[in-house]
Amino acid sequence: MGVTEKEKSTKDAAALETQQSPEDFDQPSPLRKIISVASIAAGVQFGWALQLSLLTPYVQLLGIPHKWSSLIWLCGPVSGMIVQPIVGFHSDRCTSRFGRRRPFIATGAVLVAVAVFLIGYAADLGSKMGDKLEEKVKVRAIGIFALGFWILDVANNTLQGPCRAFLADLAAGDAKRTRVANAFFSFFMAVGNVLGYAAGSYTNLHRMFPFTRTKACDIYCANLKTCFFLSITLLLIVTVTSLWYVKDKQWSPPARNPDEDEKTSGVPLFGEIFGAFKVMKRPMWMLLIVTALNWIAWFPFLLFDTDWMGREVYGGDSDGNERSKKLYSLGVQSGAMGLMFNSIVLGFMSLGVEWIGRKIGGAKRLWGIVNFILAAGLAMTVLVTKLANDHRETAGQLAGPSSGIKAGALSLFAVLGIPLAITFSTPFALASIFSSSSGAGQGLSLGVLNLAIVIPQMIVSLGGGPFDALFGGGNLPAFIVGAIAAAISGVLALTVLPSPPPDAPALKTGAMGFH
Repeated sequence: MGVTEKEKSTKDAAALETQQSPEDFDQPSPLRKIISVASIAAGVQFGWALQLSLLTPYVQLLGIPHKWSSLIWLCGPVSGMIVQPIVGFHSDRCTSRFGRRRPFIATGAVLVAVAVFLIGYAADLGSKMGDKLEEKVKVRAIGIFALGFWILDVANNTLQGPCRAFLADLAAGDAKRTRVANAFFSFFMAVGNVLGYAAGSYTNLHRMFPFTRTKACDIYCANLKTCFFLSITLLLIVTVTSLWYVKDKQWSPPARNPDEDEKTSGVPLFGEIFGAFKVMKRPMWMLLIVTALNWIAWFPFLLFDTDWMGREVYGGDSDGNERSKKLYSLGVQSGAMGLMFNSIVLGFMSLGVEWIGRKIGGAKRLWGIVNFILAAGLAMTVLVTKLANDHRETAGQLAGPSSGIKAGALSLFAVLGIPLAITFSTPFALASIFSSSSGAGQGLSLGVLNLAIVIPQMIVSLGGGPFDALFGGGNLPAFIVGAIAAAISGVLALTVLPSPPPDAPALKTGAMGFH
């Protein structure tokens, strides 16, 4: 009888491990399966890191003026505000035999591959379609690039939402396993960032694939192609491996009467989100204001940091002569290295957010302090730019920055990883805490918080370039506005933002990650 019980226990454990029956999905999945799904974040974030470090300079090489290049980034907030909620809503209700999440994740990976091909080969395809190599503005190449870029952002959002939801499914409501899943997702995001920025900072990467350099595609363009090839290879490997290894539960809609089906048809998500504004209380409103100002400060730097290195620090010009273009390219590569340092600091800082918050006196005080660090860092770009200009006046306009100036600029990138870690965690944690008194549920509160992120991004994307042009071009005007917004955000965080309970559990499990 003992043997029988032992055999039964063994069979039950094996069934739980392989998740062959519907009942097994009600139990938390093994850690290795959660890690496998979380690893998809590395492939997704690899692509995001390449976007942030290389694509703004690339669109200028295709002929889009600097003051209008920020418009390309509109697809990020638009897709984040529309695509991800819709995909998440429908993935909750997908009845595919492959499960609820896996079809969307696989579709997103395929769309990423298509988008990467269009972006990387925009110059070549534009040339084949009639663009002249001597033309400054390559209209066809720009159109192909814009199409690919929008598809890429839609694809990344199609991937990210179901991937996070899949992790929640695998945790099966277990709080500890949910925290572990989010921690691994954040870890792989940091891995993807480091890989992306490291690839973007290496100037001879195109030698791995010599065919990437063509008459229409110079060294910089060839490096971008190679980076994207590596990105899609990593994404496809981790995605195929995870979707093959980890099973997904097939969802069957619960039985409803016809009246309920009619009432719940369509996509009510957006109406619910905007309706939440009517019942929000003061703590959530203050959080939205501080968050919006915080992201108005961040987005100019996140969008134009590598361009700042190429133009203001290195003195290059993407529209200049060959020497000036080379300087600009070197600056962009150096900026990508700075972003890699930023990601390393961000990763280590994220691990200590809770401990540091307790030592300083709470989450809102920590957020306020690091906003002043952000303001100081953005203001320091003015000093670094002035030192670089002074150096060129004595050493020559094409001399490039001194080693000290370069080290100062890279140090600035690294230091800004400290406030970025808080930005990626504290607002989400506070939204979870305040949701109990906001009049809306936690999910709606986080949905509303997302609007405080994407709306500032749209403002910066629409107005950043033209605003810089009013002051003679360059990136400093937007950086200065960002510094002012960060300082105001810090003051509001310290003064009007309510303090959460010191032992609030949501703060310990706050989200670490961003799109």
